[in-house]
Amino acid sequence: MLKLTETTNTEDQPDDTLTLPYDARQKSRQPATTQGGIQVGVFLPRGQTLRHGAVLTNNQGFKVKIEAAPEALSVVRCTDPLLFARACYHLGNRHIALQILPDELRFLTDHVLDQMLIGLGLSVEHQTLPFEPEAGAYHSHGH
Repeated sequence: MLKLTETTNTEDQPDDTLTLPYDARQKSRQPATTQGGIQVGVFLPRGQTLRHGAVLTNNQGFKVKIEAAPEALSVVRCTDPLLFARACYHLGNRHIALQILPDELRFLTDHVLDQMLIGLGLSVEHQTLPFEPEAGAYHSHGH
């Protein structure tokens, strides 16, 4: 098994790609299989979320690009700034991982949350898309 132990900011072409859903991109230690069929072990510092486009490497210089896997998402589109803010508030108040785009919210499908948003007057669609939620206000804060 090839061990991937650090992230890198290289512009070099990666040797392979690893497509992971959001939950797996939050795990610092896990086995996985690249798109090229290579068995890898991810061994990163705890608390690090892998973002789409991140590149993992090891001491041999093997580079693997991370891609966000398509997932079942609830998608809400809204051009009313107040209603959009209310939706963000209510989802954030429930500590939901939320991808915020211009006039659009995405979150992992949850029918209870869908009904809450419908009750606020929004429409919810279900789509299978890559999920890249906000990192959070404290993401880069160190102690």
